[in-house]
Amino acid sequence: MTTITDATPPQVAGQDADPPRRRRILGAGKQLHAGPVTYVVLILFAVISIAPLLWTAIAASRTNTRLAQTPPPFWFGGNLFKNLETAWSQAGMGTAMWNTILVAATITVGTVLFSTLAGFAFAKLRFRFSTTLLLMTIGTMMIPPQLAVVPLYLWMTDLGWANHLQTVILPTLVSAFGTFFMRQYLVQALPTELIEAARVDGASSLRVVWHVVFPAARPAMAVLGLLTFVMAWNDFLWPIIALNGENPTVQVALNQLGTGYIPDDSVIMAGALLGTLPLLIAFLLFGKQIVGGIMQGAVKG
Repeated sequence: MTTITDATPPQVAGQDADPPRRRRILGAGKQLHAGPVTYVVLILFAVISIAPLLWTAIAASRTNTRLAQTPPPFWFGGNLFKNLETAWSQAGMGTAMWNTILVAATITVGTVLFSTLAGFAFAKLRFRFSTTLLLMTIGTMMIPPQLAVVPLYLWMTDLGWANHLQTVILPTLVSAFGTFFMRQYLVQALPTELIEAARVDGASSLRVVWHVVFPAARPAMAVLGLLTFVMAWNDFLWPIIALNGENPTVQVALNQLGTGYIPDDSVIMAGALLGTLPLLIAFLLFGKQIVGGIMQGAVKG
């Protein structure tokens, strides 16, 4: 006697049981095209982003009298190079540029190195009170930096470092944000099995860090390095307190252009343009590598 039961009909060879899924797979390799609304939004954001820099260049090419008139100028004048020369000589931009490059580069290298090491320790190493120490590190980001200015200055004065570049460099060589940022990245991007395999092969801790951790963390290190360099270059509060006009950074030197009974706004704008140019040049030279590192990190994440 034959029993009839409900059964799923056999699937024909080459036939997908889930047509919507099959369509999604077939369309995964197609290139996405942006619509007109996307272009309008991108152009709008690009104009808003470049407008302050464009206005700085226009103001730097005019005279102080013309800037005070209404309506303000909306196109370039003929005094750009004259104002740039005046700002360079009045603010001592040669010394300031060199000091800022040294300070920003040192802070960037130190922050990226120490933050990567600390982030690796919090992400992959097991030790007592690791969670407590991580919470304490994150908690320091909640303290306003202005509260540390007075005790930090007194400490640097006791060490005899006032008005020296190490006063600006040493307090910012380690970043709580950088440590947390690298820790979050390495948790996902660095497999624990890879570290264990290196240990089995007899690699020391230093070799594991150099040959395993640093290559895996390279995209995040590039992003952190870019953010740190920009922040160090634009830092104003602590350098203006710790340094004087004889040994300034760019931001301290620019502050000297605003002194006087009637500040020359065109010269101030020219100095601001000089202080911005190195960042623009660095991004033009290394922008492709930086964006590539960001995209590589996004794909790995």
